[in-house]
Order: sequence, then C-alpha cells, then structure tokens
Amino acid sequence: MTSPALAFIQQSRVYLRDDFFPRINLCLDALEAKDIWWRPNEASNSIGNLVLHLAGNARQWIVSGVGGKPDTRARQEEFDRREPMPREELTRRLQATLAEVDDVLATLRVEQLLEPRLIQGYDTTVLGAVYHVVEHFAMHTGQIILLTKARTGRDLGFYRVKNGIAKPTWHERP
Repeated sequence: MTSPALAFIQQSRVYLRDDFFPRINLCLDALEAKDIWWRPNEASNSIGNLVLHLAGNARQWIVSGVGGKPDTRARQEEFDRREPMPREELTRRLQATLAEVDDVLATLRVEQLLEPRLIQGYDTTVLGAVYHVVEHFAMHTGQIILLTKARTGRDLGFYRVKNGIAKPTWHERP
C-alpha cells in the first residue's frame, strides 16, 4: 500500500509531466509565433511570457528550493520579454526544466516533505513548495489554454466524451 505522502509526490509528478506539459505543448503547436507573443493588453502576459515564467518558477521552487541547485532566476525578465523566442526554444526550456523537476521529485523521500525551506522569500516546507508549483502550473496552464482558444477560435480537443464521461486525448497525440 502506498502512503499518502508518496502518493502526493507521485501525483505531482504526473500532473506536471503528463498533464500540464502536454497541453501547453499542444497549445504552442496550435499557434503562430505572433500569437504566442500576443498580449491582450499591457497588464497581461503573452503565452510566451507565461511559459518562461513557469520554467523559472518550477526551477526556482523545486530544482533550487527543494533540490539544492543554485538559484539563477531573473523573474522580472520572464515578464519583460517582448521579442519573440522560437516555439521550439520555449518548448525545450520548459521540457528541460520539467525533466530536472521530475528528477528531484523522483528522488524525494517522504521524510523530507515537512522540512522547512526559504524560497523566493517565503517560509515554506518541501510539501508546500511542491504544492505551490503544481497549483501554479495548473493556473497558468488554464490561462495558456484560454489564450490559445481566443487566438485560434477553436476547441483544442483535449477531451473526448463517450457515454457522458470525458476522457483526455492529449496522451493519445504524438
């Protein structure tokens, strides 16, 4: 039987690696470069900025804050960027960061979950850091999906409904 703590770690890995990333990647693939960097207004972020922000946040909180690697994040640059970065580079950065995050989570011991951490000026625990990153990814993945639908004007086909049950399709796509 799996402990709740181990299940939490495993489910966090699944959300980040197998749920959020594939949907973000499908959004990037559905968009032209101009749409990836489009902003509805100056108070909002582009999809490109959000992808850079997710990579920076996950690396800072998990790779550095939990895993102990140096924190090299320049947070404001994630939002300030206006010149387009190629889709392939955005995808590569996010995928590379999530691979590092997954490596940290794969070796995390349940006894570490309540260890204190100071990350981005916040007192938290390892559990709090993991929970923060999963929640943060969920929120921004939703924003990326909404912006993608607004720019493409179409349903992204993430679910197929059969007998009243919605089944995810992003696992079926190459």
